[in-house]
Amino acid sequence: IYILALRFDDPDGGLENEEFLPNADGKKAIRFTDFEGKTSFGMSVFNLGNAIMGSGILGLAYAMANTGILLFLFLLTAVAALSSYSIHLLLKAAGIVGIRAYEQLGYRAFGIPGKMAAGIAITLQNIGAMSSYLYIVKSELPLVIQAFLKADPNSDLWYLNGNYLVIIVSASVILPLALMKQLGYLGYTSGFSLSCMVFFLTAVTYKKFQIPCPFEDYSHEHVINDLVHEDDEVESKSIKFENKETAYTIPILAFAFVCHPEVLPIYTELSNPTRKRMQNVSNISIFVMYTMYFLAALFGYLTFYGEMEPELLHTYARIDPYDTLILCVRVAVLTAVTLTVPIVLFPVRRAILQMLFPTKAFSWIRHVAIAVVLLILINLLVIFAPNILGIFGFIGATSAPCLIFIFPAIFYIRIVPNEREPMTSRQKILAACFAALGVSFMVMSLSFIIMDWATGSSRAAGGH
Repeated sequence: IYILALRFDDPDGGLENEEFLPNADGKKAIRFTDFEGKTSFGMSVFNLGNAIMGSGILGLAYAMANTGILLFLFLLTAVAALSSYSIHLLLKAAGIVGIRAYEQLGYRAFGIPGKMAAGIAITLQNIGAMSSYLYIVKSELPLVIQAFLKADPNSDLWYLNGNYLVIIVSASVILPLALMKQLGYLGYTSGFSLSCMVFFLTAVTYKKFQIPCPFEDYSHEHVINDLVHEDDEVESKSIKFENKETAYTIPILAFAFVCHPEVLPIYTELSNPTRKRMQNVSNISIFVMYTMYFLAALFGYLTFYGEMEPELLHTYARIDPYDTLILCVRVAVLTAVTLTVPIVLFPVRRAILQMLFPTKAFSWIRHVAIAVVLLILINLLVIFAPNILGIFGFIGATSAPCLIFIFPAIFYIRIVPNEREPMTSRQKILAACFAALGVSFMVMSLSFIIMDWATGSSRAAGGH
């Protein structure tokens, strides 16, 4: 299987082939997928869970506020189950040809067009992830600094301007890490990031029982009296669509479960790597993240109900921007997402090199230039995007369906020989239906978002 992995991992040869993990014995590995897996089952669950967990957790309470509890639970369960099935398709196709990289699986299925399609989807997905991480820095870091310095929130000090701060963080912290020639894809950052999210979940749960309902809005010094907090009203909200913002819910959920570009590298590193063993890793990781997602959304929603904002931590600032616990949560989340950006940037750069410079040897000029251009682009998106909802919604409606639904299904249909599973077999029929579901989901989500944007634009024009 490793001979096959060597053959198909880089069919064009000569691209940036520095392995994600350094070699323990000091010898250069041929490819990052071509070393013997030594990672335990537990650590693989831990690493894949960290790949799944992202800043999407901060937007799930808002999604629940716009769908209700029961509909949110149904959608979350459906997306988690479909993600697990798509990983099954990826693993089965990868096992047949021995490919352990998403782009090269596309190359094996459809040649250069397949590799390009997978590379573009991964690029869009990870740019969306990095944008969401930096948007959190933009929105939360000023609040943290304000709380530390007890500064006036209405002052125009430059260090309370999120746009300036996100540029400073990108240039001083993220860019130097992103310029490393070899960036450990898995390591201590996984544990630290997940620890921060567990701390976040614990704080959200605790605050549910501490914050009164209705709550006092610190920033406006008045009481929010229109919160829905009666049992019968909560029940009615839990079974219906709340408003047009419900259109964003499915893309947000899909974005929260995208881990597919990382599945195959983790599969390579797994000790005793069998398809069944890796599927169990995936199932456990998805279930753990599913549980954390639901609990964070539930307790965040039950704390604020209809007063939820697109970014959960920002809502807490309306109560007390100097709250010690929430301040600690902000610091933890900010640190985690900031240190995650260089890790997410690395596979984007590799995908760009595969698409644009497949036959070129490693070059420091390209290595640095791609990182700089990506960070400039992402900073522009973060500064000019109206809110985090638009980032989650649009990226979730485009790249996430490709990586979760469409590509695994069509790669599976194309790679698995007809002699082994004919097109009329149950497995391939299910895969074809799965791809059709992904296309339908993409069209539906994009239609909702476009209609929502058009409605907002027409209202703004009418206001003038």
